[in-house]
Amino acid sequence: MSKRALITGVTGQDGSYLAELLLAKGYEVHGLRRRSSSFNSGRIEHLYQDPHDEHARFFLHYADLSDSARLIRLLHRIQPDEVYNLAGQSHVGVSFDEPEYTALTTGVGAVTLLEAIRTAGIDCRFYQASSSAMFGNADGAQDEGSPFRPVSPYGAAKLHAHWSTVMYREGYGMFAVSGILFNHESPRRGETFVTRKISRAVARIQAGLEDYLYMGNLDPCRDWGYAPEYVEGMWQMLQADEPEDFVLATGASYSVHDFVVAAFEHAGLDWEKHVRLDERYVRPTETATLLGDASKARRVLGWEPRVTARELVRIMVDADIRLLANEGRPWIDAPGSRSAADCPDGHSPVAGDL
Repeated sequence: MSKRALITGVTGQDGSYLAELLLAKGYEVHGLRRRSSSFNSGRIEHLYQDPHDEHARFFLHYADLSDSARLIRLLHRIQPDEVYNLAGQSHVGVSFDEPEYTALTTGVGAVTLLEAIRTAGIDCRFYQASSSAMFGNADGAQDEGSPFRPVSPYGAAKLHAHWSTVMYREGYGMFAVSGILFNHESPRRGETFVTRKISRAVARIQAGLEDYLYMGNLDPCRDWGYAPEYVEGMWQMLQADEPEDFVLATGASYSVHDFVVAAFEHAGLDWEKHVRLDERYVRPTETATLLGDASKARRVLGWEPRVTARELVRIMVDADIRLLANEGRPWIDAPGSRSAADCPDGHSPVAGDL
């Protein structure tokens, strides 16, 4: 019998890569997605299998983390061996505009899922997607023992979910772990995030479709890794003998300015001719530097990041250039492309997120 996994947030960047990984390992994979009048499954369309096919191993279910009764029914039906909670409002910038919604989906949603697992009596292993945003402004490299001091509603919500996971592990004996992941990007990153905003703008400027990229603060430094490598770490955490929390990071710091310069240079463009600063995109509070220490993951799990930030820039720019050249045809490594007009409140490609 193959293992069964349940992934919340399966339509997102990490969810799609994780589903691919688990299917490749022979799992039966069940993904949760919210009901919507528009399609939001571009990242997983290539994984779709007709549920009537007796060999199908990938299934989608409508559910919301606020609906505990629905979650309990699905848990009873699926009987998962592993549950990965990747759902929630994940945009730091939007969390300042929607703090209550962020708290409910990103923080309380994890508690609802943990309690549903406990109430349903499901014997499974649970992964919580924690975030480096929980550290806030901190000096030096952060590891599992570093103090938390979030400076955004998103970071605070993630911290609530993180400590709740610890409580369910210690209080109820659940195999529940948190992966404290530093920034991890890919061509599947949403256009609301600064790395994708940059790579997409570079492709459009190179093609003569746009002239400028409008940015906020270029000084923040982040520990940027490659998302497919990070979902491998998620899976490894649930294969460990004992439930423990792990930081995943590259251990290298790279500023937004560095990312911008490298992206334009890779496309043969002069960034200074095309980048404009706009004070409207500066946040009320900003984490200056995030840098992770993944020594424990290396030692215990054997996890090792391989793609550097500079290589990541090339991967994302090349992907958006190819996507633009193939506009209108599906391409699994950069699904969908929207204009700023399609983005609510002007947040998406305009503001960018770290």
